[in-house]
Amino acid sequence: GSIIVGIIIVHCLTCSIGSFVSTRLYLQMNGKCDWARCIVLTAGLFPVPVAVVFLWANTVALSHGCTSALPSSTIFTIAGVYALIAFPLAVVGGIVAMKYASHNFNAPTRTSEVVREIPARVSGICIRVFPMYFSGLLPFLTIYYEAHYVFAGMWGHQLYTIFDILLFALVLLIIVASFTSMASLYFQLKREDHRWWWRTFINGGMTGLFIYAYSFYYFFKQSGMSGVVQSSFFFGYMLIISFAFFLMLGSAGFNFNLLFMKHIYSRLKCD
Repeated sequence: GSIIVGIIIVHCLTCSIGSFVSTRLYLQMNGKCDWARCIVLTAGLFPVPVAVVFLWANTVALSHGCTSALPSSTIFTIAGVYALIAFPLAVVGGIVAMKYASHNFNAPTRTSEVVREIPARVSGICIRVFPMYFSGLLPFLTIYYEAHYVFAGMWGHQLYTIFDILLFALVLLIIVASFTSMASLYFQLKREDHRWWWRTFINGGMTGLFIYAYSFYYFFKQSGMSGVVQSSFFFGYMLIISFAFFLMLGSAGFNFNLLFMKHIYSRLKCD
């Protein structure tokens, strides 16, 4: 319980940082919509899916009379903390980015107003799917054995105590995911496809999909759990965790590839 409370407090206090970074990047990349939408999307992109999954699992627990279900007073308290602390901080962070942050993208070379045509041969589905698959598989293989012990500590009866190894595995996961997405970006640029921004984000976050796929294997082969309540809690919370890894690794992959793009284009000489 204390870990969950700590996560909620940290998330609420860091909403301003996330909103500041996202709004600044949105303005630097000449976003076409209103910057206020970027703030609202940043503030609700993770909490809204979490709230939906949590309410669904909590409703299932209440309908079966489980003691693990949270009462309505606790739910309203959490919602009030988010509405009165997290969301206002997100708005403040976005406003600070709009007024005081630099809106200059600092492109390393001159850019043309004419969008370059992408060759037709690079528009196939296989060319898009294979980089996504390997960008998610390779980082997941680096944490496969550690994921087994983490799952056993979360959902089994084992006590997980080697948090230093867990921190090392997390750092290694971020590094490997960033470099694999960079490799996919390199081959994409060789195919003369310049649409890199969303693909690097998706490629970097694909490990979250593999984590969720592994949860199915663990549930049916190793957990020994069954029933509607246990299935709802397990798959619901694992969906939240996998989505969190998708956002975290996708953001890491995008920012790493942004630095990579600026580095390689800064070495080009244009007339």
